Amino acid sequence: MIPRYAPEEMAELFSDQARFAMWLRVELLATDGWVDVGDVPAEAAVACRARSPQIDGAFVEAVAARERVTDHDVAAFVDVVQTAIGQPEGSWIHYGLTSSDVVDTALCATLTRASDLLIEACSQLVGALKARAVECIDTPVTGRTHGMHAEPTTFGAKFSLWALQADRDLQRLRAARHRVAVGKLSGAVGTYSNIDPRVEEHVCRALGLAPIPATQVVARDRHAEYLYACASVGATIELIATEVRHMARSELGEVEEPFKPGQKGSSAMPHKRNPILSERLCGLARVLRGYLSAGLEDVALWHERDISHSSVERVVLPDASMLTLYMLQKARGLVEGLVIHPDRALATLVEGSHGLVFSQSVLLALVSGGLSRDAAYRIVQRDARAAWEEGRPFRQVLAEDPEVTLSPAALDDAFDLSRSLRHVHRFTDALEGLGQ
Repeated sequence: MIPRYAPEEMAELFSDQARFAMWLRVELLATDGWVDVGDVPAEAAVACRARSPQIDGAFVEAVAARERVTDHDVAAFVDVVQTAIGQPEGSWIHYGLTSSDVVDTALCATLTRASDLLIEACSQLVGALKARAVECIDTPVTGRTHGMHAEPTTFGAKFSLWALQADRDLQRLRAARHRVAVGKLSGAVGTYSNIDPRVEEHVCRALGLAPIPATQVVARDRHAEYLYACASVGATIELIATEVRHMARSELGEVEEPFKPGQKGSSAMPHKRNPILSERLCGLARVLRGYLSAGLEDVALWHERDISHSSVERVVLPDASMLTLYMLQKARGLVEGLVIHPDRALATLVEGSHGLVFSQSVLLALVSGGLSRDAAYRIVQRDARAAWEEGRPFRQVLAEDPEVTLSPAALDDAFDLSRSLRHVHRFTDALEGLGQ
């Protein structure tokens, strides 16, 4: 991932040094496990741990240099580690293991830690959405369907629905964490032919993973589920950002993205305050969906293993993790800093629509007064069209129509905004317990 979209705390998890450090941890834990089984002398395991190399830039370069000879990254890693420990103790490193035992177990441990970062960030986004929902639950805005005025709603209702969806993403992230918190040290084709299952149990217990049956590799539907959770987060953030982009348009001006001192909206037009963050988040959501597609392609491997998944995962798993955390952090900032213009929103709702957002209320009032639904519909539809084309208040057109038999009080009730929004607090009632 390019540094622009790589939060440091996530990028560090997937650095070469962190990867090799996790590999080394698996190798040393496996050696300890062999001691418990009784196949490796305790003093040899102590020596391996005491003389194990420091995982730094020099170590990374040493492995890279060795890999240019072996053309195999794990073999190169093992060679460098064994050389640093020395013989005969170094020979116990990688004893009974195949490469995937180390790589897959270490990768799952890393993804578990990455999941923890994503879960925390998603929980914070849910909290931010809940706070704005409560703050804005009584702030009216035009509800739109097909991009057109529909009926009144509130900003708080929008934030509430986003919070509920983000909370579902939070649950998906937790489920994905559980799915990838596994390990396997069962050797080639996974039959434990040259390794005792107790070694696997020892390593997994120390890493907080669950030992699982596997072929030579952990089944990749687990990783695909992790990528789906990331892509789902991206889709939710895209939903929020798309709405912000629409409502920030000059014709509406109902919201604005936060705009900090010194910021420039356009290099050419100083008046511009473009919704650049929302646009960026929409674009990055597309990238996340592409990673999911690649992850699903990795599920079907040949027989007990091939490595067609390996090159894909070196790109998509770190990048998806970094990008998802970046998007969660930026989305939280967008939500917390979003500027709402209630006067503009109310003006659009009442004046901009000429009151047409109350057409269903008028329709129902006419039906209650004795008209058939179709007859009432045709009257309201005709008067609504006249109000729009003539630029006149819908209520005035209705009052002048002899076929509209409603009293002034009944019309007042049909156009009462508070009546339309009298149940809106059900949205915030539904937020109880979210993010827990």
